Amino acid sequence: MNLSNLRAPRKANEKKKRVGRGMGSGMGKTSARGHKGQRSRSGSRMMRGFEGGQMPLHRRLPKRGFTNIFRVEYAVVNLDRLAELGLTEITPEVLIKHKLAGKNDKIKVLGNGEIKGAVTVRAHKFSKTAEEKIAKAGGKAEVL
Repeated sequence: MNLSNLRAPRKANEKKKRVGRGMGSGMGKTSARGHKGQRSRSGSRMMRGFEGGQMPLHRRLPKRGFTNIFRVEYAVVNLDRLAELGLTEITPEVLIKHKLAGKNDKIKVLGNGEIKGAVTVRAHKFSKTAEEKIAKAGGKAEVL
């Protein structure tokens, strides 16, 4: 592509539709709104989800579930990511520094991948497989 091939995007040069400017324009009299009815009136705007008086979909469907106010969200880190760091001691500060977790995140270590060598891992939670693999490699899994 170069400057000699540039073209305006489609519809960029189309004129704005001017309605209500006489019968010859094809958009005169009712200004392309049809005859009578709610949508032909000025200032007409139906609320979102309005279906003409029929019970709207969001009210026809049942409510379901609830939000657990005690839910605790964890930033998930797998063992293979910890192995990539190549450190002997892994703490939340180290994970934040390497952008594997956010500043205020609680950290859960999962057992996907293998870890080689004795590593001390400090986190808020561990899966069973992660704990087993860390212990098998001669390391320690410390819960904060």
